[in-house]
Amino acid sequence: MIAVSFISDFHLLGAVLATDDIPSRVSTVQSLTSSQFNLVYNAFSFAIAAMFASALFFLNAQAQVGAKYRLALLVSAIVVSIAGYHYFRIFNSWDEAYSLQNGVYTLTGAPFNDAYRYVDWLLTVPLLLVETVAVLALSGKESRPLLTKLVIASVLMIVTGYPGEISAVIKTRLIWGAVSTVPFAYILYVLWVELSKSLERQPVEVQSIVRNMRLLLLFSWGVYPIAYLLPVFGIAGTSATVGVQVGYTIADVLAKPLFGLLVFAIAVSKTKFDLDNSSNPSKASDAPELDLVPTPES
Repeated sequence: MIAVSFISDFHLLGAVLATDDIPSRVSTVQSLTSSQFNLVYNAFSFAIAAMFASALFFLNAQAQVGAKYRLALLVSAIVVSIAGYHYFRIFNSWDEAYSLQNGVYTLTGAPFNDAYRYVDWLLTVPLLLVETVAVLALSGKESRPLLTKLVIASVLMIVTGYPGEISAVIKTRLIWGAVSTVPFAYILYVLWVELSKSLERQPVEVQSIVRNMRLLLLFSWGVYPIAYLLPVFGIAGTSATVGVQVGYTIADVLAKPLFGLLVFAIAVSKTKFDLDNSSNPSKASDAPELDLVPTPES
């Protein structure tokens, strides 16, 4: 078992909002089979490896792209590093919450900390939105208010989703889930519309990548509400515990390392486009996506 001595992130968040008994919560059940426990355990382990490996890749990949695209890769590296740290804490918390007794994993009495995941989202989702807005080729005057609205919506989405996450009462989960869906739908709608508009400003080489980015956003973000609603669909007990944790983990890997790889692909294509058109300034910077630093003209 890997142990860390740091104080739990935002531990008071869980303490204030968690009012029900641990055994009755969706995130933990009294016992799990060895295969169920190991499925979640290995999913967390995979996520840790994916996050930290991609962080190293994004940091080193900055040398392969133009200077104005390096900030986007740095943001990608920060996102997966934050996520990797929190998955490390989630992994430890899961391992401490259960112990193997007579071939079955049962609760030890140490609580599985649900707050780690939500603290991670509070930090990484706004940064993911920075990455996404960066590919829209907007001027500084357009991107700043758009990003402000999206970040506020993301915070509201996460904060309002947490009370339902930790509740064992289906009605409570539905109410807070419905509230959280409003900013969730707003974010997806805005990103889909803005990414679609940006296609007109993209070089041909980049257009297919941006289309894939739209689909990845829709698919990866769509996994979160499905996992959240598993108990509402009648999936309870061990199935809900395993399904929620594995579902969120899959969504995080898709939305962070894989999304970052698409950002890298755009940066590489744009760098090549800029170099090929360096003799024609009117073409070289037609679509300054990934360039978060506004130019004087913007």
